[in-house]
Amino acid sequence: LTVSKPLLNAPYAAVVVNVSHTFCLSLPGAQGQFPIVQNMTVTEGGIANLTCRVEHNDNTSLQWSNPAQQTLFFGDKKALRDNRIELVRATSQELTISISEVTLADEGMYTCSLFTMPVKTAKAFLTVLGVPKKPEINGLTKPLLEGDQITLTCVTSGSKPAADVRWFKNEKEVKGAKEVNASGKTFTVKSSLQLLVNRHDDGVAYTCRVDHVSLTATHEETTQVLEVHYAPYVEIKHSIPAPLEGQYLKLECVPHGNPSPDPVLWTKDGGELPDLDRVIVEGRELTFMSLNKTDNGTYRCEATNHLGTSQAEYKLVVKDAPTTSSPSTASPAPTLPDNTGPLDSKDLNSAVTGNRDPNALPGPPDHALIGGIVAVVVFATLCLIIVLGRYLARHKGTYLTNEAKGADDAPDADTAIINADGNHAHAEEKKEYFI
Repeated sequence: LTVSKPLLNAPYAAVVVNVSHTFCLSLPGAQGQFPIVQNMTVTEGGIANLTCRVEHNDNTSLQWSNPAQQTLFFGDKKALRDNRIELVRATSQELTISISEVTLADEGMYTCSLFTMPVKTAKAFLTVLGVPKKPEINGLTKPLLEGDQITLTCVTSGSKPAADVRWFKNEKEVKGAKEVNASGKTFTVKSSLQLLVNRHDDGVAYTCRVDHVSLTATHEETTQVLEVHYAPYVEIKHSIPAPLEGQYLKLECVPHGNPSPDPVLWTKDGGELPDLDRVIVEGRELTFMSLNKTDNGTYRCEATNHLGTSQAEYKLVVKDAPTTSSPSTASPAPTLPDNTGPLDSKDLNSAVTGNRDPNALPGPPDHALIGGIVAVVVFATLCLIIVLGRYLARHKGTYLTNEAKGADDAPDADTAIINADGNHAHAEEKKEYFI
């Protein structure tokens, strides 16, 4: 300090420059004589806190000014009449102010000044995010007709930077055509979606969702549900697949259409339903309390709305109910094996139950039984041969005897028989012919 004293007669500016230069080189805390600030980003409508700090300040004043270089606060003294700007903290080392209800016009470079010689400044840029407005869906008319071609357009404005717009069909994302237009500091974003409407689009929800950096906790979205009118189509549901005689059967006519085709008309074979006491019609249901073969036929359900008529058919064929024969009251008694030896437990069980032991080995063949059968066959054959031989021998002897009598003097066999012993009548009785 004594060294710099002769310099007091020198020009003031030179002294400041030399002293500052000397502090920067000699004092470790000299960098604390510079103001320290940070850039800020705030959402439109929020609060921006601007802080300026200085380390090792020697009671030098701090000042905040806006992008238009208007002083906001000089120390703890407010300089600009703006109710949105308030003092938060003012010390020799810090000056913090707040700006509430921030608008896009507040965006810009803010300056913190430290009134040393020369004045040291630091600049902080305040970025204001423009919040996108709730999206709107245009181009939808209700109701739509099947086959119509429409273009849905989603529009959102006021975003900064430009928002991201997405389409969802029942929570499943679909791609649209995006268009971005600048309007001052904000952007208008538009997304279009072309649709060819069919009956499956009836009741489908299309959602336009807007995502933006300013929407940290949620997102903006709008949903529209399509209403599509279309001609009906009909199907018939039956309670049992193969109807049998005596069973209960319910046929349900299920029409699909918008507007709903109600009521429906039931017919049988192109005419009215017969026997309405046994066949019950309740709304869309046709009920048979007890089927019989007179119910056979083609049943038709017809539904109509202002866009058309549809019908479905069900061919009923009633089959005979299965007949079950009553089981026999008495079962044949099992035959016990004819063995002279004692039966063990396994043999007795197989004899009573009729079940054989699968692990038991087959027994030896019964030779006595086979011999007896062979003997009977041989004996029957011998008896047949003997009877046949005696029969043939008897007939041959009788013929030769009658023929031989008187054969010596007779010219032929007939004369020999006639000339045989005995009268003529007896001879006629003894005459035999062989055919």
